[in-house]
Amino acid sequence: MNKLKFWIATVHPHSTSFVLLLLLSSITLFAQGGGNQWIKDGNSYWTPEKGEIVQYTLPEQTRTVIATTAMLTPAGKTEPLRLRSIRPSADNRKVLIYTNSVRVWRTDTRGDYWVLDLDKKTLFQLGPKLPVSSLMFAKFSPDGSKVAFVSKHNLYVQTLADNKVTQLTKDGTDKIINGTFDWAYEEEFGCRDGFRWSPDGNNIAYWQIDASNVKYFLMINNTDSIYSFTVPVEYPKVGETPSACKIGIVSAKGGATRWMNVPGDNRQHYIPRMDWAANSSEIILQQLDRKQQVNKIFLCNTTTGTAKSIWEEKDAAWVDVQMDADQSWDWIEGGAAFLWLTEKDGWRHYYRISRDGKQEKLLTAGAYDVIDPGMIDEKNKAIYFLASPDNATEKYLYKVNLDGSGKAERLSPANTQGTYGYTFAPSGRFAQQRFSNVNTRPQSDWVTLPDCKPIKAKPDAPKTEASSPKVEFFQVTTVDGVTMDGWMVKPKNFDPQKKYPVVFHVYTEPAGQTVKNSWGMGFANMYQGNMSEDGYFYISLDNRGTPAPKGREWRKSIYRKIGLINIHDQAMGAKEIFKWNYIDTSRVAVWGWSGGGSATLNLLFQHPEIYKTGISIAAVADQLCYDNIYQERYMGLPQENMEDFVKGSPITYAKNLKGKLLYIHGTGDDNVHYQGAERLINELVKHNKLFQLMAYPNRSHGIYEGEGTSKHLATLFTQFLKENCPPGGVDRVVRP
Repeated sequence: MNKLKFWIATVHPHSTSFVLLLLLSSITLFAQGGGNQWIKDGNSYWTPEKGEIVQYTLPEQTRTVIATTAMLTPAGKTEPLRLRSIRPSADNRKVLIYTNSVRVWRTDTRGDYWVLDLDKKTLFQLGPKLPVSSLMFAKFSPDGSKVAFVSKHNLYVQTLADNKVTQLTKDGTDKIINGTFDWAYEEEFGCRDGFRWSPDGNNIAYWQIDASNVKYFLMINNTDSIYSFTVPVEYPKVGETPSACKIGIVSAKGGATRWMNVPGDNRQHYIPRMDWAANSSEIILQQLDRKQQVNKIFLCNTTTGTAKSIWEEKDAAWVDVQMDADQSWDWIEGGAAFLWLTEKDGWRHYYRISRDGKQEKLLTAGAYDVIDPGMIDEKNKAIYFLASPDNATEKYLYKVNLDGSGKAERLSPANTQGTYGYTFAPSGRFAQQRFSNVNTRPQSDWVTLPDCKPIKAKPDAPKTEASSPKVEFFQVTTVDGVTMDGWMVKPKNFDPQKKYPVVFHVYTEPAGQTVKNSWGMGFANMYQGNMSEDGYFYISLDNRGTPAPKGREWRKSIYRKIGLINIHDQAMGAKEIFKWNYIDTSRVAVWGWSGGGSATLNLLFQHPEIYKTGISIAAVADQLCYDNIYQERYMGLPQENMEDFVKGSPITYAKNLKGKLLYIHGTGDDNVHYQGAERLINELVKHNKLFQLMAYPNRSHGIYEGEGTSKHLATLFTQFLKENCPPGGVDRVVRP
């Protein structure tokens, strides 16, 4: 699961729920061709706006209408297309329009595509004879004369001069997947768009996933028909053999596919990244072994299919997939070398690797992590990236010389503390700078590079304002010598002579932090009302194993110990907090969603002396029920170390329940199956442990579908918390 997914309740199996709003914004960002679409001058971008397509040119931010609503209205229709996203051709004379989209597992990646020819003033639909809303990932060829897309797990090309549609693959089925991915690849590697045009536009490289031997997990839909029916998902449980994966090359004119002869059993290896190798005769790909401990990079000859391993790294825990799935390979020097992120020296850093893999050079040296990649500005011999060497809760823009000389230089304003993000103009002259912290709403402005000075704020730019409630950061060092970052929101009108209940919000697993200096921290969105005004301490801690920029050892100490080391750290952190005299240790609650739900169960079961009340939502109660890519990455193979899966699973400790538990799950959760809830229920019943259960019929992992669902969930959460962990301060000393 990639880092973005942690913030999206319906995307990540180990995610929080406190920003469902970000679900919508994140889907928009992912939409095919979504966001600002830069054009060839490198300083202008196109964007949908009020039913039109407009161009903004930097630095003046001059606004020009590229396509009016009339131009975007199909012949015979009275309403223009609803622009889900757009993508210009390389020469900016055509626009690919995505509309009528529908959701595929996490995001709406299937819909209809139209092409607007700006010169001819024509608007026509791609694949008009294919099923409605069945097209995926449509992309112009480099010269803009053709468009390739996927429909029903097959690849197609449409020639724009005559609108001829050619089907390139014909073996696509529910189980043979061409040009896109199965559930597990999408969820855990962020893979969705599964094909790439060659630079010369003559060929297409694509993934084929063969899920024929992956068993269907059957969900039951009891609500949409008088007779229930099953919903099958090809879902490889941990320990089960993965889908087979291979890479093929097919001519844009059609014909047989040439398969790349990548060494290794294609059912015991993954190929999470692939691209053309800075020319039209080779592709480059990343291969991971089943346990994701060996990463190999191959160059493949597209004519012969020969694959040559050029670079390899190993890790005793796991190797992260560092590149975003839809990101192009970072070639430099005309294809003589590329940049790669790796933790091989204990920190996540950029390396320059020669095309043959024989030479490598560390470019971002230092005891810090590259948190997020930024931009490779080869013209100005610079690498931009996001990092925070001094504070693991924050993020800033840095620049380093492309040759690795000198030290990294912070570019984000020095007089601010918080979290920055950037979208870079291809010219390297400008960037959209975004900023927030716990007391500042998200702000955005355009800045020049490399000085990060604002060029001109838009009239409707978000304004800074203080958040409510007030969030404070702190650190605790446990008896084991582990220092954890945390935030807290104190009760309003806090009186240190009183004792207050505390509510811990947890996540704890490798896919996300809960402690960041960014807007949204400390907001108790699940709670109806104001937790601070009602008299609660609200606290979150980041334990070892969370993806904080604290180096490899911090992050990977959790290997084969999910459900143990993270739970131990949280409990020991709570004990340090209990040394504050104003915490009422008889009123201690914990809650979390998905991975946080799992942690909630483990904390309640493993440490009943600490945690008295728990609200667990969509938890992985038994690690043997979750998918292979995620669990095997962090826990190994159950065939080799079953004891770790048993020791880390909440169900193992259910017999220890003493406090009050509310367990919540959607029965239509394709991600963390309701199966786990029923297994946990059986175990609690077996040991005569009383608890409360709320099963939301046919809801997914985000538990938001259906009229009134979100309000009901919040009402249930709030009422249970108030009844079992009453709010408000009580005197801790006898006053005269």
